[in-house]
Amino acid sequence: MCTVTAVLETGMLPMVEPVTRLCVDTPAGLVRVAAECGGGKCRRVRFSNVPSFVLHSQKPVEVHGLGTVAVEVAYGGMIYAVVSAADLGFTLAQNEARTLVEVGERIKLAAADQLPSVHPENPGIHTINQMLFAGPLIVRDGIKTAKNAVVVSPGRIDRSPCGTGSSARMALMHSRGELAVGEPFKHLSILDTEFLCSIEGRTKAGDVEAVTTSVAGRAWLTGVSYYGSDPEDPFPHGYRLNDTWLSC
Repeated sequence: MCTVTAVLETGMLPMVEPVTRLCVDTPAGLVRVAAECGGGKCRRVRFSNVPSFVLHSQKPVEVHGLGTVAVEVAYGGMIYAVVSAADLGFTLAQNEARTLVEVGERIKLAAADQLPSVHPENPGIHTINQMLFAGPLIVRDGIKTAKNAVVVSPGRIDRSPCGTGSSARMALMHSRGELAVGEPFKHLSILDTEFLCSIEGRTKAGDVEAVTTSVAGRAWLTGVSYYGSDPEDPFPHGYRLNDTWLSC
């Protein structure tokens, strides 16, 4: 959503109103995007995600300081450990953010160690690297709605409802019979921002049952940076030294 908003609103790619359609190459694979545009702005960006699926359902994980925690693992573009926020005493209020991060990092590390998780078609994707606290599922204005908080290492909470996290959660919901194909689902962040989501269809990832999902939301351009090369610069292509910047 952010990438498409940036490239369209800055003119890097031409904006077509009312809908601009793009295909974005992501670490998870190619993702098709439909950006609803008007007045030179992206009003809503919807993407159809890669297949999402469940890897582990309600598995006990021993977590230091917490004891046994029921964890589910699902893939939605990244591999998520998912736990019930209420079971751990959280309401996902904004003032819980620091504690959510501290507890979430512990659960994620324990789950990654105790629940081996490998993508059935891409063995290079093999680690639980995201943590999602799932709030209770309710019906609001006729739409199934839930809050969540995704902990991103090394220690912050996603300010958005999280696109890959929303897809992973929909895969879990579908496996439990809580969300049908084509049924709308509204996912909220800890800041109460929202994504409008749905399951587009059923598919497979290797031999694993999976779903295709769509997630829609909006992003806002907050800054533009420019990089260039001065023709008088003696190192226009940069330089390398084997000092403390060993990764350069």
